[in-house]
Amino acid sequence: MGSKLEKIEKNVATVEIEVDAAKFEEGLQKAYKKNVSKFNIPGFRKGKAPRRIIENYYGEGIFFEDAINIVCPEAYREAVDEHKLEPVDSPEIDIIDIGKGKNLLFKAVVTVKPEVKPGEYRGIEVEKQEYPVTDEDVEKELEAMREANARMINAEDRPAQKGDMVIIDYEGFVDGEQFEGGTAENQSLILGSGRFIEGFEKQLEGAGVGDEVEVRVTFPEDYHSGELAGKEAVFQVKVKGIKEKELPELDDEFAKDVSEFDTLEALKSDIKARLENNARLRARREIENQVIKKVAGQAEIDVPDVMVERQIDASIRDFRMQLMYQGIQLEDYLEYTNTSMEDLRNNFREDALNRIRTELTLEKIGEIEGITETEEELNTEIEKLAKQYRQEDVEKFKESMGEDELNYMKENIILRKTVDFLVENAKLTTVNKEG
Repeated sequence: MGSKLEKIEKNVATVEIEVDAAKFEEGLQKAYKKNVSKFNIPGFRKGKAPRRIIENYYGEGIFFEDAINIVCPEAYREAVDEHKLEPVDSPEIDIIDIGKGKNLLFKAVVTVKPEVKPGEYRGIEVEKQEYPVTDEDVEKELEAMREANARMINAEDRPAQKGDMVIIDYEGFVDGEQFEGGTAENQSLILGSGRFIEGFEKQLEGAGVGDEVEVRVTFPEDYHSGELAGKEAVFQVKVKGIKEKELPELDDEFAKDVSEFDTLEALKSDIKARLENNARLRARREIENQVIKKVAGQAEIDVPDVMVERQIDASIRDFRMQLMYQGIQLEDYLEYTNTSMEDLRNNFREDALNRIRTELTLEKIGEIEGITETEEELNTEIEKLAKQYRQEDVEKFKESMGEDELNYMKENIILRKTVDFLVENAKLTTVNKEG
C-alpha cells in the first residue's frame, strides 16, 4: 500500500491511495465469506456456491463494494498518519481503478483542521478588576443566613402586613362565573412575594384573621390561560391565619447552630475569607476571558464550515438535554417559541464559530510553546474523576478508561496550562470595583 498527497487547498486535502492487489484480494475473500449465504445459485445449495461461480454468475464486481468498505478505511488511516493530516470530517472516496488481480487505486478528499496564525500573544493588555470585600458584604451574608434560618410564628393579634405569611381560602369569578383553577383552600402566601396576580397581595394588607376580603384584579394580557388574559376578576378571600417571620439573634449561639464555629466573630472571619476567595476567582476568570477573547480575536483562521456545523450539532444536543431536565422536549420548545430548527442552528452559529476559533488558537499556542501534560497532572485528574464516580481503586478505574477519554483529559490539561501561560505573560492594569 502507498499514498501520495496531491494538494491541500482551502482546508481540503486530496490524497491518492493505492492498495496492492494481494491486499485487495483479501478484502474480496472477506466480502465473499460475509455475503455467500445470501446467494442462491442453480446447482448449489444456498450459501454453498464457490466464489468464482458467484462472480461468473453475477459479474466480476459483485463483491467490489464490500471489499472496498473492508480495505479502504485501513488504507485511508495509514495515509492520514503518513501525511500527518488532521481530518475534521469523513472523507469522500472516489475509485480511480479497480479490478480483480489489480491494485486498487482511489482518491480520498477530506476537510482538515485549518492552519492557525495566532499573531502576537505575549503581553496582551487587559484590566484586572479587584473586588474588595467590605464589612457590609459580610453583614449581607449574615442577614441571608438569618433569613434562611428564620421561623414563622403566629401574628394573629394584628392585621397582615407586607412580608407576612397569610393562610387563605379563595374563590375567583370572571363575569360572575367561577373559573377553573381559581379556587383554593388553606393556601399559604407571602405578601409582597409577587406570586399572585399584580394587586392581589396588596389588597390583603391590613386584613385580620377571620376577615373576608373582596379582591379585584385584572389578568395580564399575556396570561398563560388565553380565556382569562386581560379579563377582570373578583376573588372572595377569607383570611384564616397570619404568620410573621422571626429572625434568630446574631450571637455565638447562632454561629454554633448554623456553622462549625463556636463564636460569631469566627463565623464572620470565615465568611470574609470565603468572599475574598470568591472575589479572587472572579477577577481571575475575568482576566482569562479577556485574554482568551483578545488572542482568539486576532488569530488568522479560515474555519471550515463543517467544523462549525459539528459544533452546532453538539450545542443542540446539550440544549436538548437541558430542556429534558426541565421536562420539555426540544420539538415542543420549537413549537412554543415559534422557532424552526434552522433558526435555532443560526442562533448557535456565532457562538460555535467563536468556540472553535478559541480552541484552535489555544491549541496552536500550546503547540508553539511546547506545553504538555505531566504524568502527575494526568493522574491527579484521573483521581478527581474516580472520586466523582465513587471509584476507590484509581488504578483499576484508569485501566477502564479508553484512549479517547485519556486524550480528552490531556487536551484539557494542556488547554488550562496554555491559558495560565497567557495570563502570566499578560500586561495587567489594576482597577478597583465595588462587589
